[in-house]
Amino acid sequence: MFIINSPLEQFEIINIIPIYFYSFNLSFTNASLLMFFVIFVSFFWLSLSFFRVKLIPNYWQLLHEEFYFLTSNIVFENLNLKGEIYFPFIFSLHLFLLFSNLLGMIPYSFTITSHITFTFTLALSIFIGINIIGVKTHGLNFFSLFLPRNIPLIIVPLLITIEFLSYIVKVFTLAIRLFANMTSGHTLLKIIAGFAWTMLLSGGLLSILHIIPLALLFILIGLELAIAILQAYVFTLLTCIYLNDVLELH
Repeated sequence: MFIINSPLEQFEIINIIPIYFYSFNLSFTNASLLMFFVIFVSFFWLSLSFFRVKLIPNYWQLLHEEFYFLTSNIVFENLNLKGEIYFPFIFSLHLFLLFSNLLGMIPYSFTITSHITFTFTLALSIFIGINIIGVKTHGLNFFSLFLPRNIPLIIVPLLITIEFLSYIVKVFTLAIRLFANMTSGHTLLKIIAGFAWTMLLSGGLLSILHIIPLALLFILIGLELAIAILQAYVFTLLTCIYLNDVLELH
């Protein structure tokens, strides 16, 4: 009898350095470690493009420039020239999410974007910051975002409630989209890998047929890598769209 670990075990938070302050758990965990590692890898990747700068860019410079132009296009297409001041933040957000998703694909690593606590905290922080920008830019006129013009007075309370709720939901959709995609993808990979391993250890014909789920696993890994890149892009794109909404008061 072979014991296969739970597919959800990979998402477990493990205390590396236990730190407790009264009833608060401030421990340094595997999630904390990966976040520091993501920041280190991001700086290291960016620094590679500055070594031996030549007239003809090297591979790392080309890759860096492509990512830079991709993020720049996201900002320009949604925010136009007024988005230049926010480009450093958008670029850092895109880079951080990209490496968080990709490094989570490494075996025995940890995917911080697969935790709703992380994605919701990130989405809420961005949402609060965007609203501060909106209030600072438009003052009290910012609240006209919840009340379109030329609306009959009788439906104003209902319309304000609907608009406000739909506006608040943006935080949850932004957080859940990233969390759900990363969690479901990694769980599926774990299930398929466990199934292939069980077939291999079973012996006989099943040990030969394990190549079928193994081939499927490699295909799903490629798909999950694409999803990891796409979800970082989508999160960044939606951030720019939400920021444009408060700047233009659509």
